[in-house]
Amino acid sequence: MSSVALWGVIVAGVVVLTPLADRVRVPLPVLLTLFGLALPLFPAVPALRLSPDLILPVVLPPLLFAATQRSTVREFRSQSRPILLTAVGLTIASAGIVAVVAHAAGVPWPVAWVLGAIVAPPDPVAATAVARRLRLPGRVVTVLEGEGMFNDATALVMYHVAVAAVVAGSVTAGEVGLDLLLAVVVGVAVGVAGGWLGHLVLGRLHVPAAETTVTIALPFAAYLVAEELLGSGVLAVLTLGLVLRSVSHASVTSGGWLLGRAVWDYADYLITGVVFVLIGFELTSVLDGDPVWSTALPLALAVVAVLVVVRFAWMFPALLWLERGMEARAGAKGAPADVTGVGAFTRRETAVVSWAGMRGVVTVATALALPHVVDSGGDFPMRDTVVFVGLVVVLATLVLQGLTLAPVVRRLGVGRTGDEAAEVARLREDATVAALEAVRVRSDVPAPVREAVALQYEGYLTAQRALARARAQGDGTEHYGEQVDALLHDAVEVERDVCVRARNEGLVSPEVADEVLADVEARAVRDLD
Repeated sequence: MSSVALWGVIVAGVVVLTPLADRVRVPLPVLLTLFGLALPLFPAVPALRLSPDLILPVVLPPLLFAATQRSTVREFRSQSRPILLTAVGLTIASAGIVAVVAHAAGVPWPVAWVLGAIVAPPDPVAATAVARRLRLPGRVVTVLEGEGMFNDATALVMYHVAVAAVVAGSVTAGEVGLDLLLAVVVGVAVGVAGGWLGHLVLGRLHVPAAETTVTIALPFAAYLVAEELLGSGVLAVLTLGLVLRSVSHASVTSGGWLLGRAVWDYADYLITGVVFVLIGFELTSVLDGDPVWSTALPLALAVVAVLVVVRFAWMFPALLWLERGMEARAGAKGAPADVTGVGAFTRRETAVVSWAGMRGVVTVATALALPHVVDSGGDFPMRDTVVFVGLVVVLATLVLQGLTLAPVVRRLGVGRTGDEAAEVARLREDATVAALEAVRVRSDVPAPVREAVALQYEGYLTAQRALARARAQGDGTEHYGEQVDALLHDAVEVERDVCVRARNEGLVSPEVADEVLADVEARAVRDLD
């Protein structure tokens, strides 16, 4: 099998396993990892070698930028304390304790810190996928996503410093402090500058394809520029994404926003899937080389246990400390604690967050990105051991915690009581009513123009309310909501058939047919998804 054919098989496996994961109720990363373990066992499958220098610049920018487009600065600010405690405090503590354990097992201190930085950051992909499917409270999802983004920055800054120490052979405490400060300041500065530059450029394009191209190029550019200036490329991408998320929506056309959203969802899906499949390949490669598993497996299992225990030991005292601080501030102001903030975190929610510590993409990427040689010309010390331990940690936590997180959530009875579909309907109606009122008061346009636009919004508002009433009705045995969706789906299919038939029979040009189809599909997404 050629390398091109192998990549085709990997992508096909990601596609096939996606619906299967929903059907068997197993997190997709778990199935992809098992697929990656099984694929190299076939004799026709060649070895897969990736350049360590390309892994982080190719994998991290799109994944981090896509993550920022699912959240807002306001969400992170509302849960800033638990996010900082987990993304910074817990990540550093986890890396430090793992380094101590690894050193006690015979790993040199610099290499032990490299291992600690690799395995410290949990991956939010599997955790948030389960969280959203099981309707966990929004604050829990926010904390998991915020931790998943910002602990990457913390861990990768430590990772780069530790790897540099191993490669260079020695490093002083002053150099470490300077490197950390430079990484943070330069990374944030590059991200802010890139965000505002992107905002200005997007405001002058007004072409969906061009707008999406800019949003694709910016994360890679920010990452590379920050790394070239000795800053943190991860912080640059995160800052860039949050700035654009906050200020650039009005600068992007509707078509550009829809296209960009689709592109980033796809990039997140494909890259994440491929990286999880690569776990199996790299494990096979390590096991086929030096026989490290006999000595490294006990260390890997010890690291897994340490990570699980440290997360629980950190989360519950941290929650208690935050609650006491909130109560003290509320008492000083003579007001009750904010029920929407940290004080609303229950012990059961804390247990769920504590158990949602699966390692994933960043651990795999940093392990695979370890250089093979150091500046002196020798091999990177204990590289196979570090890679083996990192990948076993990912595999063990994905299987152990990934397969049990959903049952734990159900057992603890943690879930949202709100109706997200109803919230969507209310917000749509509010936005339509506001637009209709704004149109009606416009005296600076001719009456026929005002009446035509108002009629457009009145029809949409009437349809929204009628659909909401129909979905809410039923005689106890029939679900009208499902029948509404089914009938809308049938109507959309008729529209599609008319447009496609007109295009195929030459009754209209392809451009005309595609323009109408775009409107049909946009309404289908709005009314059915």
